[in-house]
Amino acid sequence: MKRIIGMLIVLLMTLTTLNAQDFQCSVSINSTQVSSSGNQQRYNELRQKLYTFVHDRKWCQYNLKQNERIECSITINLTKESGDEYEGTATLVLQRPVYKASYKTTLMSFQDKKVKFRYSDGDPLEYDENSTLSDLTSLIAYYLNLFIAVELDSFSQNGGSAYFSKCQNTVNLNMKEVGWSVAESGQNNRYWITENFTNSTYSKIHDFYYQYHRLGLDVMYETPDAGRAVILESLKLLQQVNAQKSNLAVVRIILNTKKDEIINIFKEGMPSEKTQVINIMKQIDPTNSSAYDAINSGSK
Repeated sequence: MKRIIGMLIVLLMTLTTLNAQDFQCSVSINSTQVSSSGNQQRYNELRQKLYTFVHDRKWCQYNLKQNERIECSITINLTKESGDEYEGTATLVLQRPVYKASYKTTLMSFQDKKVKFRYSDGDPLEYDENSTLSDLTSLIAYYLNLFIAVELDSFSQNGGSAYFSKCQNTVNLNMKEVGWSVAESGQNNRYWITENFTNSTYSKIHDFYYQYHRLGLDVMYETPDAGRAVILESLKLLQQVNAQKSNLAVVRIILNTKKDEIINIFKEGMPSEKTQVINIMKQIDPTNSSAYDAINSGSK
């Protein structure tokens, strides 16, 4: 009987862990700039703890099926080590499949250049969404909630609102620290990413994510012309946001993430669509202006 009870407990624990998995997330630590043979075990241990931290907690309010788990990657690139203090960057990538297609679209791809945290051998990765127990877990939780928010926005109108609020809460708890502060130059840190997403003035950013992905990409397998037309309209939303304030952190992330995809989509467009898209993209993404000329190399 004790053996049966023990087996049931293990089974229940396994099922709980499986049910908690909202992410299919690759987690890695690049320590080549700071690594020494004596610390490699620490980095390996930390990577495993981060993987467990991501996958063994319930982050999303919805019970996601295995094929619905949020696909992403988090790579921490360590550039400085001093005892148990680390600095570096983090590369964040979020993808989702396109309906009925083998293609996966990248929703976000960018680098956080201001990562700073403490970690000693054996430290538990503790987290409480209403307080800061660890600067590292606050960082990871922030990006996991951001991933959920953007993913849900891409499937339903303003679907990610609750998770953008969670991001805002994490910012509020950490806004005196590096990477979280309104006072940092450049307006491209976690504070400004969150500000852009939660500022009602820029609400059309959320409309963009929904229209571009759910009403555009997700219908292109069956009706490519109709899907492409919606994507064109979604780019006009970005143009309107850019007219309100240029060079927003979130718009820069979108442009850097979507540039090549937009070019490939509209290579197959009608001449009038190509002209409109090229004009829009050169206006809102002047740094990459010449790249959009490639749209005219398409067949139509």
